[in-house]
Amino acid sequence: MKKLLSSLVFCSTLGLGIAQAQLSIEIAGVGANRIPVAIADFAGDPATARALTSVIRADLERSGLFRLIEPGGVLSESAPVNYGDIKGKGADALVGGSLTPLANTRMEARYRLYDVNKQVALAGAAYATATPQLRAAGHRIADDIYEKLTGEKGVFSTRIAYVTRSGGRYELQIADSDGQNAQAALVSKEPIISPVWSPDGGRIAYVSFENKKPVIYVHSLATGKRITVANFKGSNSAPAWSPDGRRLAIVLTKDGNSQLYGINADGSGLQRLSSSAGIDTEPRFSPDGATIYFTSDRGGSPQIYRMSASGGDAQRITFEGSYNVTPRPSPDGKILAYITRREGHFQLAVMDLANRQTQILSDSKKDESPSFAPNGRMILMATEIGGRGVLSAISVDGRIKQRLSVSAGDVREPAWGPYFQ
Repeated sequence: MKKLLSSLVFCSTLGLGIAQAQLSIEIAGVGANRIPVAIADFAGDPATARALTSVIRADLERSGLFRLIEPGGVLSESAPVNYGDIKGKGADALVGGSLTPLANTRMEARYRLYDVNKQVALAGAAYATATPQLRAAGHRIADDIYEKLTGEKGVFSTRIAYVTRSGGRYELQIADSDGQNAQAALVSKEPIISPVWSPDGGRIAYVSFENKKPVIYVHSLATGKRITVANFKGSNSAPAWSPDGRRLAIVLTKDGNSQLYGINADGSGLQRLSSSAGIDTEPRFSPDGATIYFTSDRGGSPQIYRMSASGGDAQRITFEGSYNVTPRPSPDGKILAYITRREGHFQLAVMDLANRQTQILSDSKKDESPSFAPNGRMILMATEIGGRGVLSAISVDGRIKQRLSVSAGDVREPAWGPYFQ
């Protein structure tokens, strides 16, 4: 438990704007029944259109749910489709589109998705864009395709946050979900930990140790400005947003052991939530805001508990194993991800909260900081390989696996951002 707490007390500062090394993604596993889809080259300027379609293809392939088929040639969204030819190549779905110049160096990205077997159009849209936002348009189109073919919302347009360490430099990075377009929101010589996104995606709360003590800040990504939320005596750590974005659950030691408190996002309205003889830490709200999951050693070993968001009695959730920490409820509230220690290895596990059935998803040895994608399909986490911190993403059924890393330094403390509101 001391190791757990020591990881919750660190920090730094700056505004968004410094581009840094991008994450590279390695796909280590795919789904059992991938959908064969052909993404044709879009009509328009060849280089620009190729850049757009490469984003769409990479997004769908990275999801592990699609098998890309090469259709050959250019196909605009208004061109006739040779369904027999595409079906003969093994594709069940086809995407065509175009990039058309508009005024003031802007462009319009159009696409159309076809059901090859039924020989009908399934979806289509047009997005105004410009060269700097071309990747964003590609992510939007990939999200549309993903949702139409799988029935669930895509997450390619979302962002992730993570902390890099290289030498004595720590950076809180904000990047697209594919690891591209990374920007440093915070730079410091002191550690940064526990970044967590506000529900609207506009702010990040984190713990900074730049003043030689752990302090909780809320940082606006649009302005680069921040406010101090908790700077009480002792440790201020482990912030977690309420679903409405108005309050945070935090961990303070100002009255003795680490205990849970609630506080408004502007630093007002402090309320103590837990009162135990042990150490209570790592809170997370349930999606409906009624419950807080947290880690405590009140029973003798670190285990996961839950209680009302207004405080009160707690109910123990985990019983398998002597070390279960870092609870993270899924966006629909049906699954709980957490880190468990088995045979000396710290691994990602998930629990079905309805029947309490558990499954270990990872085969690594030092997993930490799990974070659900907003559609609940994937879990992003930090792990250690060869003595260096990297990020991994794994599907809730354990079949789809990805590894994200930078060329140098550690990558830790991941947080998957919400859908844009």
